[in-house]
Amino acid sequence: MSLKKLKKTSKLESQSDSKGLWKFSQKWEEELLLLKSIIDKTELTETTKWGGPVYVFNKKNVIGLGGFKEYFAIWFFNGVFLKDEKKKLLNAQEDKTKSLRQWRFKSKEEVNEKEILEYIREAIENEKQGKIIKPSKKETITSELLDKEMIQNPDLKEAFEKFSPYKQYEFLEYIETAKQEKTKLSRIEKVIPMILGNIGLNDKYR
Repeated sequence: MSLKKLKKTSKLESQSDSKGLWKFSQKWEEELLLLKSIIDKTELTETTKWGGPVYVFNKKNVIGLGGFKEYFAIWFFNGVFLKDEKKKLLNAQEDKTKSLRQWRFKSKEEVNEKEILEYIREAIENEKQGKIIKPSKKETITSELLDKEMIQNPDLKEAFEKFSPYKQYEFLEYIETAKQEKTKLSRIEKVIPMILGNIGLNDKYR
């Protein structure tokens, strides 16, 4: 792709989704194009997600690219596994982000193609090896009140068992997070028609 075409593409992306990651793309247009030209030398495939370019390997997100108010950046979706021997990466949200790491730049002069390619190739290799942080297992939840209801209503028990463990967990969590028994009972009354109708608690949001 020519530089002229790349510029046109980036402008279109920034205009079409100004609330996305390209919000400040015009400020960093040349810098982002430089990063794109480096990434294009790898085996990653470019897609567009969340209003900006994301590069994937076998449909798995590997790196993203975007312009921000004070800097432009590459972020590695599974950057936690990178060796980061040159100490380039940071966790933008220490209390929230487990895997993602950012590499920030404030000028084209800070962009070192050789170093960037080393990090990207390591990230691709990690992806090939299937390195990911597995979500922590949720604690088992039981509901004595719902169990009693299902003993009295075999159809309810049969319908509940047809749900995936994840959807069962959502129902149980919804019931048991209520502090008072009367609230738990009212929640059970609410979800019984949903369970019998094979409707998950949060299906309308999916």
